[in-house]
Amino acid sequence: MIKKILFLSALTLAFSCKTPKKSIKEVNPEKYANTITASELKDHLYTFASDEFQGRDTGKPGQKKAANYLKDEYQKMKIASPLGGDDYFQDIPSSFFNNKYNDSENVVAYIEGSEFPDQIVVISAHYDHVGMDAEGNIYNGADDDGSGTVSILEIAEAFKDAVKDGYRPRRSILFLHVTGEEKGLLGSDYYTKNPIFPLENTVTDLNTDMIGRIDPVHKDNPNYIYLIGSDKLSTDLHELSEEINNKYTQFDLDYTYNEDNDPNRFYYRSDHYNFAKHNIPVIFYFNGTHEDYHQPTDTPDKIEYDLMARRAKLIFYTAWEVANRDERLVVDKTE
Repeated sequence: MIKKILFLSALTLAFSCKTPKKSIKEVNPEKYANTITASELKDHLYTFASDEFQGRDTGKPGQKKAANYLKDEYQKMKIASPLGGDDYFQDIPSSFFNNKYNDSENVVAYIEGSEFPDQIVVISAHYDHVGMDAEGNIYNGADDDGSGTVSILEIAEAFKDAVKDGYRPRRSILFLHVTGEEKGLLGSDYYTKNPIFPLENTVTDLNTDMIGRIDPVHKDNPNYIYLIGSDKLSTDLHELSEEINNKYTQFDLDYTYNEDNDPNRFYYRSDHYNFAKHNIPVIFYFNGTHEDYHQPTDTPDKIEYDLMARRAKLIFYTAWEVANRDERLVVDKTE
């Protein structure tokens, strides 16, 4: 009996001395960011931007194959769909495209927040590309935007690993892979006109479109990423973005294309803009154009995978901070 009492006392002491679990605000996210690796990005992209996907043209068999690839990856990671069950597709009827293109779909996955589940952090990328030409040349779209697409898969996995350890983000995160970007931002247009979650509850859209290459301007200094839109609607978001980069990744943040007089008008040319039109703060992550832009030569062997992994980590860290800070981002400007 005495032995039993001593054993129970020791057990009670062991439990009482156990280190209390940290709050998510005290957690160092580097452990989870480091699950975003060049090798896993490369494995994904060599499949996703292969000839098998036929250039992922909107509504075509290759795009459907790409959509199923994304769905399968989310199911493997046990990341749920916000639509429920096995339905990871936000279906877009051909009529929305004025019958110019076949039916298509956005692909969506979701991690529910622990404290502010109604507030949504969107991480987006377009997974379509321009398909094949009349001669049968395949436009693989490894950088545009296979790089953004597979980076979101790795970012999602990092958040899921944190959830497994008991650190669920305070705000919900929607991983949004949109179709029809190359046809005129059509998939993101459909989402913002038919949102799964109310737009007024959407905190930000962090949009990733081409982060796997080095443009000619930076060939001698590849430690860069272009940021577009970060200060257009929210001083909070811009300052947070700068602080996160200084703390974790130390990129040279290039705002050349963020200028109001940018002749390229890149701010208006990717899917974040459909969110910005609704006064939702955005950041567009971009490596700039290069000689293989919209060419059959945009292939996965030309991607800088170590650099791409670091850029994806920056996006993860930024999303982590937005999702877990006490206050929702303040919108202090209008589009």
